[in-house]
Amino acid sequence: MTDRPESPARLSLADVEALARAAHAGQTDKAGRPYAEHLAAVAEGVRRRGGDDEQIAAAWLHDAVEDAALTRAWLLDAPLSRRTRDIVLAVTKRPGEPPEAYAERVLATDGAPLVKEADLAHNADPARLALLDEATRTRLAEKYTRMRALLGLPE
Repeated sequence: MTDRPESPARLSLADVEALARAAHAGQTDKAGRPYAEHLAAVAEGVRRRGGDDEQIAAAWLHDAVEDAALTRAWLLDAPLSRRTRDIVLAVTKRPGEPPEAYAERVLATDGAPLVKEADLAHNADPARLALLDEATRTRLAEKYTRMRALLGLPE
């Protein structure tokens, strides 16, 4: 996806985590929890599912561009592997993009399906959804179920 050359010195996972936490500082999720909790849960979910360091780095950054915590230009120039950058771009939703096109891009990008699986697992966690009002909980549960189906993930 990216045409940039590999950076000679890459950020460590600890550096990526610190960067992601700083970029999302002050942001909260739909339940009002610090957004970094979601990033940590997704990174841990990727690790538990056998993901490698490039996927774990992408998990920490998976919402950074979409949430405007970091710019796409920053990502393209960041001292990250090409694969990590590609995964982040693959899981970054684009305005007006149909879910089918989004799922197709995720499936076509090496390493991205595992990151998205961990993201969906945390987003759809019943304990996390229980903190939301009923209408939001229902809407999000349906959205996550549909995306899991588009990605061919088990219920």
